[in-house]
Amino acid sequence: MKNLSSRIINPVVIENMRIALHSIRSHLLRTILTVMIIAFGIMALVGILTSIDAVRYFFVENFTRMGSNTFTIRNMTMQGGGEHHRSDFLKKITYDEALEFRRNFTFPSVTSISTFASGSATARFEGKKTHPNNRVWGADENYLATSGEIIQEGRNFTPAEAFYGNHVAILGEAVADELFEKKGNPIGKVIGVGSGRYVVIGVLKSKGSSIGFSNDRTIILPLMNVRQTFAKPNQSYSINVMTSQTTSMSAAIGEATGIFRTIRKVPLGEQDNFAIIRSDTFVEMMIQNTRMISIAATFIGMITLVGAAIGLMNIMLVSVTERTREIGIRKAIGANKRTIRNQFLAEAVVIAQIGGALGIVMGIAIGNVVSYLIGSSFIIPWPWIILGVTLCFIVAMASGILPARKAANLDPIEALRYE
Repeated sequence: MKNLSSRIINPVVIENMRIALHSIRSHLLRTILTVMIIAFGIMALVGILTSIDAVRYFFVENFTRMGSNTFTIRNMTMQGGGEHHRSDFLKKITYDEALEFRRNFTFPSVTSISTFASGSATARFEGKKTHPNNRVWGADENYLATSGEIIQEGRNFTPAEAFYGNHVAILGEAVADELFEKKGNPIGKVIGVGSGRYVVIGVLKSKGSSIGFSNDRTIILPLMNVRQTFAKPNQSYSINVMTSQTTSMSAAIGEATGIFRTIRKVPLGEQDNFAIIRSDTFVEMMIQNTRMISIAATFIGMITLVGAAIGLMNIMLVSVTERTREIGIRKAIGANKRTIRNQFLAEAVVIAQIGGALGIVMGIAIGNVVSYLIGSSFIIPWPWIILGVTLCFIVAMASGILPARKAANLDPIEALRYE
């Protein structure tokens, strides 16, 4: 067995590793500083890339709920501070326009109308109040299906409740937990929102958080009720459309564009004064943005690792100077240049891999903390782990080759005279 292991692992390699570990223990403080420099470089790289993966998975996971067969029609918004020559370019979508679209759009699909009522609403129940950071939406009975929301407890609006504007409400999980403190069933309880009182008929399944902001702080009220109690001038409405098949999306969007241009009386040849956004387009845009961030993060991590490589090289050069006499003794008893060179390269590799392992662990921890905060799942980023190990080996070889060559080329007689 011993002979077998000797054939598998070269005894010279084992000896070089033993000497490397002994040297590391002999200069512990210096080694720790070098290891930490490398660890922070790898941590920054792996941590940022893992965090970006977590954000990417979160968006893909959440928008997959909506499916790739949904699109939204909404008003244009000013972007980049640009000026538009047409006065109607930023025109809001009115309720009558949304209704007319729903009546005229005959493509096989489910269509819903919704409006954003408030982003700072407070909900109340028996003297308890939530923080004023709840978003209130007015929506019809089809809104949950077209927006990817799932009922966890209770039920959806009935068509009659949506049409007549009954005082009923569907709560996001965070709102329900804060009001009722995870005790008892919120269904049937009467809460206050704004100036109105509403019976809770449903609680939505959690969607987690996005960049630290909860997606569960939502209150959905019947559309007609919001038009009465949260009325504001120049209110704009959104239209969500879910087609029966993904393959029919292009045809549905083409028909929707033609109908809505007619409703809004957009002149032939003029640009649309409304936006149509596909759910899968948003996901693609987010993935593209995170890809650019990944490139930037990799560049930053590489700069850090270059600094770590310079630090490791300096440490190894100092080590060669301190061990000049030791190198002379080894050469005097028969060690050749290759043996001496490999000895110092092994030391550089050991230091770099210890730093890399520590950095990878810290990077994965940071990435998964971000994943937890945004409500995504646990991630083991194998590509970034492999990248981290590979980069550490490259850093070790790049940093160790010059000191190793210097040590290998020392004259044994001069080295033995060194004090």
